[in-house]
Amino acid sequence: MENMQHTGAYKERGALNKLLSLTPEERARGVLAASAGNHAQGLAYHAGRLGVKSTIFMPLGTPVIKVTRTKDYGAHVELTGANYDDAFAACLERSSSGTGEVLVHPFDDPTVIAGQGTMALEMLDIQPDLDVLVVPVGGGGMISGIAKVVKQINPNIRIVGVEPAKIPSMALAVSGITDPHAPVTTIADGINVRKVGKITREICTELVDDWATVTEEEICRAILFLLEGEKTVAEGAGAAGVAAIMAGKLGDVRGKKIGTVICGGNIDVNAISQVIECGLVDSGRRLHFSMDIPDRPGTLSVLINQISTMQANVVEVKHERTRMASFGAARVHMTLDVRGDHHANEILDTLRAYYKDSSHIAVDRN
Repeated sequence: MENMQHTGAYKERGALNKLLSLTPEERARGVLAASAGNHAQGLAYHAGRLGVKSTIFMPLGTPVIKVTRTKDYGAHVELTGANYDDAFAACLERSSSGTGEVLVHPFDDPTVIAGQGTMALEMLDIQPDLDVLVVPVGGGGMISGIAKVVKQINPNIRIVGVEPAKIPSMALAVSGITDPHAPVTTIADGINVRKVGKITREICTELVDDWATVTEEEICRAILFLLEGEKTVAEGAGAAGVAAIMAGKLGDVRGKKIGTVICGGNIDVNAISQVIECGLVDSGRRLHFSMDIPDRPGTLSVLINQISTMQANVVEVKHERTRMASFGAARVHMTLDVRGDHHANEILDTLRAYYKDSSHIAVDRN
């Protein structure tokens, strides 16, 4: 449950380990980093605690809350570039300019990797007989640290790396495709990494047993499950491991003891409602559909009463008379809360039977 860390993510483990490894002279020169969120906050927080000056390069589009928190922890923030790669390039330029500050890479650094691996020690202390460990993967720092620890203690534990289906950069890299991935947008922004690390790729090639990918819908469903079931908030990257387990991406694991890492909880508040909506639709608990009904007084009331008798809750209804699909008809768009796919299909079948002359009943799965 790394979302319970002070900065809301596991990244502060590696950042702190790196800071503690610096000499007094290096600490006096300060540290540099590039990050779109979690690494920035973790490094800024612990640098502030230790009295080390920190400068963080962040993309221009970084959510305001992440920039504000990073500044509040004491870091100087430089907003530059359209994405992480641009920010990292600016950070490297600063690092090579002779200022003397120590560059703290978010994942491709042995000391950072070792820091991330401490969570594996804690997991195995709690549950030493794990069979499978499922780990979200972006640049590979977390899974590399975990794999190093786990395989030394118990080589029989199967380690599965999970990436967004939109951008499986590490799985591609270990298969030999090392070119930067094309830019994408994903709810799992914390593991949206176009090019993985050289050190992490080598470790993953050696120690990670299997790879899995999860869709945006599967991630949203996992976030919703954690909100409802565990009463905890996970960001997209943090829920990726749970998503893989829920979606059956691990093969036959019946009777196995499975562990995963909720690696972060810094989700944009503005995105939560969209994530919940996506999770409800994907789990079959929210139904969007449109249909044509006779354009006569009282017809809409009859439709809503029918839905009420089938124990569905109307969330939203839109009645259009200006875009009639056929003469004498009106189009109705509805959103319902239902009990699952079976209940949704029961409602649709009933409506199709009653409005058998209707020219349009369509379900929106998005």
